[in-house]
Amino acid sequence: MKKENLPKKIAVFPLSNFIIFPNTTVPLNIFEPRYIEMVNDCMKSDKLLGMIQPKMHKVESQNIPELHKIGCLGKIMDLQKTDDNRYLIELKGLIRFDIISEINSKKNYRECDVSFDKFYDDLEKKEEDLKFSDLELIFRDLRNLFEKRGFIINWKALENQSLDETINALAMASPFTLEEKQVLLETKNLDARKSKIADILKTYTFDNYNNTTIQ
Repeated sequence: MKKENLPKKIAVFPLSNFIIFPNTTVPLNIFEPRYIEMVNDCMKSDKLLGMIQPKMHKVESQNIPELHKIGCLGKIMDLQKTDDNRYLIELKGLIRFDIISEINSKKNYRECDVSFDKFYDDLEKKEEDLKFSDLELIFRDLRNLFEKRGFIINWKALENQSLDETINALAMASPFTLEEKQVLLETKNLDARKSKIADILKTYTFDNYNNTTIQ
């Protein structure tokens, strides 16, 4: 997508403990009526919607979760309707965005004015200096963390992907907290994201397993 074609207003889908990065694709199960409406409206226009994490606390007067400032715009690449009227969609991450303000609309879902100015690099394919050898320690520790939490990952398949797809897929699937995943989303580039994953893993290594290291 070209930056001049990016929308100024988008529908946003607040989903806790879930992130999508540019150049990654995720499946979503849409079942709430307001989000069925959102998908229907998106399919009638540009097929674009914003994935964003809500913050932990809610606005007391409205019981509406406050949103994080940064999310990722996605495009619906595939949609299937189930027999019980759910939607199974495939969403591809395109570019991160900053929320400028929330729009007061009559829609049942939330909409925001957004800016992409800080994230145009997400639209460009560029060579990274990282190599898979740089990820060996992270892979080892992540594998152990995933296994301890009962997660099953096809590591061989990951190794056949590009580095950005691999790191972003692991960040999305990781058993990290909401805030930790948000930090990963907001990191400037792949190298910074790799370093942040390593930093987060250190806290799990020493704090969450009775002060023992991951072997």
